[in-house]
Amino acid sequence: MIIVGVDGSVTARAAVEWAANDAFRMREPLRIVHAVDRSPYQIGKFPNAALPDTLLREGQRILREALALAHERQPDVEVTTQDIEGAPTEVLREQAKDTTEIVLGSRGLGGFAGALLGSVSTHVAGRVHGPVVVVRGDHQPVRGEIVVGVDDSPECEPALAYAFRQAKLRGSTLRVVHAWQLPVHAFAPGVPYDMDEIRTAQHQIVSDRLETFKKEYPQVTVVEDVQSAQPVEALTDASARADLLVVGSHGHGAAGAILLGSVSRGVLHHARCPVAVVRA
Repeated sequence: MIIVGVDGSVTARAAVEWAANDAFRMREPLRIVHAVDRSPYQIGKFPNAALPDTLLREGQRILREALALAHERQPDVEVTTQDIEGAPTEVLREQAKDTTEIVLGSRGLGGFAGALLGSVSTHVAGRVHGPVVVVRGDHQPVRGEIVVGVDDSPECEPALAYAFRQAKLRGSTLRVVHAWQLPVHAFAPGVPYDMDEIRTAQHQIVSDRLETFKKEYPQVTVVEDVQSAQPVEALTDASARADLLVVGSHGHGAAGAILLGSVSRGVLHHARCPVAVVRA
């Protein structure tokens, strides 16, 4: 099951199109969800008694339009809709159980309102186990490449698994980006560093990470892109030529469950294509 959150905004429409296409590729049913949050309108000395019904009618209209768009995009996909009362982040977290992925527009109105890294996308991507895809509203040509960021931690493996599957389903090339930087003390006088040795070690990190996946997905063409660069900049540059950018998200300590890592936050701000955040 793929879940897409809608609120009638331009980016939500783009999210529906993206989710319908992915549901078709994955042969998964699609559920379109709208959250009706009455709480902001129930505060005040003289609440508007008719407002809750207005919100419900508007939600039903949004769902009808999203359903029509999904059917137009992919007539063979099984699509259902659900209007749920509650805060958007809580609604989506509850819906996320046993789903393949959640898809959201980058900016919204009403039920899924928020900037690119507003409360909805931050909390959903930071708390949900599984891919959360954030889609922009602009339509881009198909480029035939998926980009995934990797590091030297095992937490990046769920992102790799998702990226390989996406590349296989789309028939796309997979660019694996590993950006590394020397520690600050490396630039101190008298601290020797063998750059060739460091580069060899960084390439080995990527090769080790990819070994199992290459065997599992022999049909996927893989480009190993290892470079000395700031990770967010490297991934953002690669996203300009990609159909999808995939990053992992793993926090540390008690806050890890609710906070996105610095790299995933950075690429959500700056990437030029849809971003899938896959939390370990």
